[in-house]
Amino acid sequence: MSEARVLVVDDKENMRKLLQKILVDGYAVDTAEDGARALSLVATRPYDVVVTDIKMPGADGFELLGAVKAHAPDTEVVMMTGYATVSDAVRAMKEGAFDYLEKPFDPDAALAVVARAAERKRLADAARAAAAPGAVAGFHNLVGGSASMRAVYALLEKAAGLDITVLLLGETGTGKELAARAIHYHSARRERHFVPVNCGALPADLVESELFGHARGAFTGAAGAKLGLFEEAEGGTIFLDEVGELPLPAQVKLNRALQEREIRRVGDTHPVKIDVRVIAATHRDLREEVKAGRFREDLFYRLNVFPVILPALRERAEDIPLLAAHFLEKHAHALRRELAGVEPEALERLAGYAWPGNVRELENAVERAVAVAAGPQVGVQDLPPEVAAAPAAAPEPAALAKLPYREAVEQARDRISREYLVALLAEFGGNVTRAAERAGMERESLHRLLRKYGLRSDDFK
Repeated sequence: MSEARVLVVDDKENMRKLLQKILVDGYAVDTAEDGARALSLVATRPYDVVVTDIKMPGADGFELLGAVKAHAPDTEVVMMTGYATVSDAVRAMKEGAFDYLEKPFDPDAALAVVARAAERKRLADAARAAAAPGAVAGFHNLVGGSASMRAVYALLEKAAGLDITVLLLGETGTGKELAARAIHYHSARRERHFVPVNCGALPADLVESELFGHARGAFTGAAGAKLGLFEEAEGGTIFLDEVGELPLPAQVKLNRALQEREIRRVGDTHPVKIDVRVIAATHRDLREEVKAGRFREDLFYRLNVFPVILPALRERAEDIPLLAAHFLEKHAHALRRELAGVEPEALERLAGYAWPGNVRELENAVERAVAVAAGPQVGVQDLPPEVAAAPAAAPEPAALAKLPYREAVEQARDRISREYLVALLAEFGGNVTRAAERAGMERESLHRLLRKYGLRSDDFK
């Protein structure tokens, strides 16, 4: 990430030098000795943050604030003065200042304010880039430009051209069905059917009939023969979502279908040859399921020919502005709403939330915000309560190093705690009792932590 660019404006040379010293690591700093010089610099150079004194000869800090907001609305302005009054503070915030420093200030406190202002500017830049026409980075209907997602796109494109069995892995809501469709529609089978199957939703006593079909009279109620989903997908792709939920008898038949490239309808004695690409997906750890005796080892190895892991949203937080802009446009169009985008503070909350439900939860949150937004942009008040209550996004390591030690440790601790709780609940499917046992704490203590970090066990079930 490139250095944030900061303009320091003060008529006192010692103050300009002090701020240059405070910001020497991680920031590109320009200085100006008065408002007139600052106005000239702002008109010709882009800045992420302007730190300006209020009381200066010539153009004062409020004039500079107005000029900056007129020329570059996303540039954050921090006001400072040795003659602080409540009215100055109120006026500065009303006119768009990010924050207010009273001289003499603590260097660590000043550094922390500039770091937060620079982070907000970074998020605003990301949101603007995401909203630009043609700016959505992705593959097929998957959205995201992070390094981890670009690696996924490369694997999906390769899988599309190989016509082999693919196993998609990742938490619930990471976009496994979108990935499966991307493979199908970029493959030579794109003109034939794509048949999605939620294995976890199939009734246990009808799984084999649904997948492989049945002959007339195969069981009570089978008044006629029926083609199964494998035959429906002939020549195309069958997507077996949540394949880890299949009962063992159906796993035996699926393994044979993959091995022999043929299926046998329930109650029939003749096999039927099939030409179907199989893409399977699960949020479970199939190796652990094999160890526990809930999933056949031979089937696991037949499915695990070309594994692709879709990252959790918290692992690619840099994609959140892009995704939020994409979903805002999608749902604003569907609901016939005209919205200009997401306010910076709301974007900070989106970036700081843990998203246990991943991209699916983010889309639901944005859809809800679009529906209830009363202003020209989505604000914090429009977000679901648990998202609105989330802390602002933790700074990246370089930004973290600019904070006072205690504040940096506190932010890092909160982020690690939230990530630990998300991983813990994901492992136990939202079962708080089992999660508390693993964490070595009382159930009520875990509940208190979940409330603190805005997490709900139901989101993991």
